[in-house]
Amino acid sequence: MRSLILLLAFLGLAGCMKVSDMAEGTREQLSDAGFLDHSETRRASPWRLQPDSFIFIAQGYFVPPGSAYPRPNVVAEEAFNGFVEYFPMVRRAAGPAGLEEAMGQARAVGAHYLLYARFASADDRIGTVEEWEDQEALDRVGRDRGVIQLMLIETNTRYLVDSARIRNRGGFLTFYDSKPEDLIGPPLEEYARSLIGLSR
Repeated sequence: MRSLILLLAFLGLAGCMKVSDMAEGTREQLSDAGFLDHSETRRASPWRLQPDSFIFIAQGYFVPPGSAYPRPNVVAEEAFNGFVEYFPMVRRAAGPAGLEEAMGQARAVGAHYLLYARFASADDRIGTVEEWEDQEALDRVGRDRGVIQLMLIETNTRYLVDSARIRNRGGFLTFYDSKPEDLIGPPLEEYARSLIGLSR
């Protein structure tokens, strides 16, 4: 009898939620538990931008120690892909640039803001048979990790509007044949959403 009451109570509560909410909640729980990819974004400012802001995206030359990633402009490319849906006036640098060079490029195209990014760290763990054959280190098998640093600077005044740090971690169910750069797309899109005040 008790189990029947518990079952009815559970079904009643489940009926109050939309399926999409349940799926999103499940995904968040699996992500926090480490089964799926997980990211954590820490912003220094709650600043919001207008959707018609013109943002120029550039990436620094810095290469994370211990792990070279194949595309040197990968953070700028993924940030552009995440921002273009929410900010129609967005452009990116063709390649890595220093801060002063990126600021000059942003001003030359008339951008209101410069989003300057860098891959602060990247740990590409063994996730395929080929990588195992290359390294053969049991302690290197596992989930990839990475840290991205972002600075949002107003081009006219050089005022640092916001800075953010994104920590990424792969999941146990998704680590096969993945790279640290594969993890950065969703959190950069989420950062773009937070800049215009949209929740998930």
